[in-house]
Amino acid sequence: MPFANASEQGKHLFILSGQSNMVRLNPDISFTPAVTKEFGEGNVIVVKDASGGQSIRRWYKRWESTKGKISNSNGDLYIRLMNKVNSATKGNEIITITFVWMQGEWDAADGYGEIYEDSFKGLMEQLKVDLNRNDINFVIGRISDFDMNNNIHRHWTKVRKIQVDLAESNLRGKWLDTDDLNDGIDKSGNIIKNGLHYSVKGYWMLGNRFAEKAIELIKSDNGIGK
Repeated sequence: MPFANASEQGKHLFILSGQSNMVRLNPDISFTPAVTKEFGEGNVIVVKDASGGQSIRRWYKRWESTKGKISNSNGDLYIRLMNKVNSATKGNEIITITFVWMQGEWDAADGYGEIYEDSFKGLMEQLKVDLNRNDINFVIGRISDFDMNNNIHRHWTKVRKIQVDLAESNLRGKWLDTDDLNDGIDKSGNIIKNGLHYSVKGYWMLGNRFAEKAIELIKSDNGIGK
């Protein structure tokens, strides 16, 4: 039985974004069916917008590098995402909002680990202001075990730790493990081991895990926003 008869009060909004591993996730395969099963047909809105190989600065408008450098493209993907969100939610009462984030590989490669925490917090503040809500949940997919020696992406393990700390220090946050998702067979039929991208099964599991964590957060808050 669905957790709540949301149609009488409003709907649960899930905003999915990030870089390539979010691009390759099809929410219709595992994420949306899971949250629909939990909350009921017609009681959820799922919006996804992602772009491969992008820094968090493409979402955070006030991002600055460690040297104070500001890019003209700061926040452009966020604007694109919010256009989709606003269109999808128009005319609907929203009772909960959950932001689902799969990103960080690019910032680890560029050595921006020191500012990743503040950048993500800034992104969440943007969402709170623009959606006029202080109760937004978030789920972070921790980047995988692709480069645990920091050979290619020099801040890989630093970003991993920050992502866990962000979630564990916030009652509205959760993180999930992706270390077992990048082994197996990819969409081209190739065998992968500790790949940057995930296996076909891995993406199904990723969507399911995101849904599980999102549902846990909503249940712990009794599904009530405002």
